[in-house]
Amino acid sequence: MSTVQANSPLTHVDPAKDREQQTRPLSLKLITRLIGYMKPYARYRNILIALVLMRSMLLPTLGLITAAILNGPITSIAGQAHDGMALNYTPLWLGISGFALLCIVTQVSLHFRLRIAKDLGEWVVHDLRNELFRHLQRMPMSFYDRTKLGTILSRATGDIEAVRGGIEDLLFRTLLGTGQVVVASVMMLWVDWRLFVALLAMAPVLLSIRLYFRNRMGIAHRNTRESFSRVTANLAESVSGIRETQGFVRQRHNTSIFGDLVSEHATYHMSVAKLSGLFGQLREVTNQCFTAILFLVGGYMLLQGMIDLDVLIFFLFLSGIFFTAIMILGSLYSDSIGVMAGAERIFNLLDTPPQWADPPDAIQLTEVRGQVQFRNLSFGYEAQRPVLHDITFDVQQGQTIALVGHTGCGKSSIINLITKFYLPTNGQLLIDGHDIHNIDGDSLHRHMGIVLQQNFLFTGTVMDNIRFAKPNAGDRQVIEAARKLGCLNIIENLPNGFATPVGERGSNLSLGQRQLVCFTRAMLADPGILILDEATSSVDSMTEVRIQHALEVLLQGRTSFVVAHRLSTIRDADLVLVLNQGRIVERGTHNQLLAIDGTYSNLYRQFISSNER
Repeated sequence: MSTVQANSPLTHVDPAKDREQQTRPLSLKLITRLIGYMKPYARYRNILIALVLMRSMLLPTLGLITAAILNGPITSIAGQAHDGMALNYTPLWLGISGFALLCIVTQVSLHFRLRIAKDLGEWVVHDLRNELFRHLQRMPMSFYDRTKLGTILSRATGDIEAVRGGIEDLLFRTLLGTGQVVVASVMMLWVDWRLFVALLAMAPVLLSIRLYFRNRMGIAHRNTRESFSRVTANLAESVSGIRETQGFVRQRHNTSIFGDLVSEHATYHMSVAKLSGLFGQLREVTNQCFTAILFLVGGYMLLQGMIDLDVLIFFLFLSGIFFTAIMILGSLYSDSIGVMAGAERIFNLLDTPPQWADPPDAIQLTEVRGQVQFRNLSFGYEAQRPVLHDITFDVQQGQTIALVGHTGCGKSSIINLITKFYLPTNGQLLIDGHDIHNIDGDSLHRHMGIVLQQNFLFTGTVMDNIRFAKPNAGDRQVIEAARKLGCLNIIENLPNGFATPVGERGSNLSLGQRQLVCFTRAMLADPGILILDEATSSVDSMTEVRIQHALEVLLQGRTSFVVAHRLSTIRDADLVLVLNQGRIVERGTHNQLLAIDGTYSNLYRQFISSNER
């Protein structure tokens, strides 16, 4: 399948980059790992296995009883009628009663098998989905930088639902079919071993067909899953960027890209359908040919006096059950490859270790004073492409540090290191004298407040989003935090005050209101270190005064790092660091840097000039 690529560099879909580590179809390792998730529910698993085994014996037994009734009471009554004797129906009614009782037992066992299988499948999926979510929560920012949202959503939805089907249906139906084959084989061997040997002589044909389709169907199912991930990723991206899409009139172009991806997925899906249909057809024709061969062999043996008619009747009934089970196993084989493809992708994600993790003896910070030191630090998102070079500076408790420079100069990278979203490539970063490598990340984040340019609000109320920084905070604490920032009246004037729903991503609030909610959230956390990453660049001028007052209160008494394009947010900083191409080229206060008449002065003049225009 060819690569789907738009003419614009904004959208590029390369299936080769989405390829994952591949295992064999129906890998025993994958199956064993899936079964391992049933261990907490061993009691129900064992009951279910017992029901499956019992049903696998009941179904062949029903066939055997049917043949016995035909060959016994019915044949006897026919003989009595032919000879003009009195008809004895007692054995027939006894046989029918036994058959009916066995049918009832079979159906009751089926009811409980289906019920327990559904419960067990739900429990396994519940645990698997929670494990996947916990694993995602542990992954560092670098993982999310290189992994598409749609790919993650596909693992947590489509792939896990495929596994659910495997647990609830395929696994135990496979066990049932296998049990029926074994029980029917034992019974056929007992009825006549010679006919059974003739049956076994045909097994290589079935095995050859299975082997022929095994790898082809595995590849087809894997391609289908991967193409579905690309469809999901593109859909998630398109919905998230719908404003930009409509604003730049890219609807037709994006629709074309999505259509190509859907067509690619449909092609892979039809390939699976084609292979499954061909596999099923060959399987059915083969079974019919086997039955015909059994008739020929059995008929010949009957005519030669090698077996009696009742033996042939018994064997044909049992062979019907045998081939029916083979047919069921064949259809399940096609579906199970799809389940294994989903399980493979889930476990590939679960087995992806975090790029780094806190050491077992990491330091638990009970407080953060806010002393930060960079010592000859270098960093790159990719090891071979550093974005920060030999960064050195010291920050004392309570100081405000302004990071300025052109876009891409390394400001946000410094913030990412201080927050321990990434780790330095070389050099040292110390927080209160502790190397960042040795600090427990969660304990550090509990003492940090982060306000980003694109502030993320979760679905819920304003109160819920402010309390996100401190879940155990009471309403009074939240209200007091808003009062300190001077924005209490703005929040109370919302339609429902603090109970106002913010909508998805805060869509019910204006940009300025979102900004103030995030400031209040940071204030409630009462952090030792405050991060403002271009925090005022998206606020309108009418809200500027309120924002500046809130910032002044928020910055008091805590170490703060400010990344902003507006002069008002950095003029009073204790230290201004000017960056260019990942290096600190100037440092000092606002007035000191203006006196130098260097890079900062040039940026300042550009700022003044743009405001005048």
